[in-house]
Amino acid sequence: PGRGGALKDSVQARLRALVDRAVTNAEQLAQALREVGPGDALFAPSSGTLDIPAAVHEAALAARVPVVFHSATWVSRGALVSYGPDLRAQGAQAARLVARVVRGAKPRDIPIEGAEDIHLTLNLKTAGALGLPVARKLIFRANAVYR
Repeated sequence: PGRGGALKDSVQARLRALVDRAVTNAEQLAQALREVGPGDALFAPSSGTLDIPAAVHEAALAARVPVVFHSATWVSRGALVSYGPDLRAQGAQAARLVARVVRGAKPRDIPIEGAEDIHLTLNLKTAGALGLPVARKLIFRANAVYR
């Protein structure tokens, strides 16, 4: 609750239904993924406690369901699309901030920064296998395209 409200509103305006299902353990995740079927799509968030992306990726491939990931790593392994921060750039950004603290800056004096680079990665081979057309405009906008 309270997280992703604007995203939810945007998605609900474009789709028949949006099911927001929180899972807290591996069995709940497995049960939710068993319920995925044709016509469904998934968004796989990262998690510090469950390997949600790997489980979602495997289930999506088996069910032939499109999924959106936060990292391009999954697109290179056959997922349809990723949209999220460039992890290498994010690491460099974090290192720069840590270096400031090591040189004596007080953390409270360092402004909060968001991701500087957001990347869109597409897998056209997966789109073709799922029978999904991909707009040329989206292909041109993508930072990386797997064919």
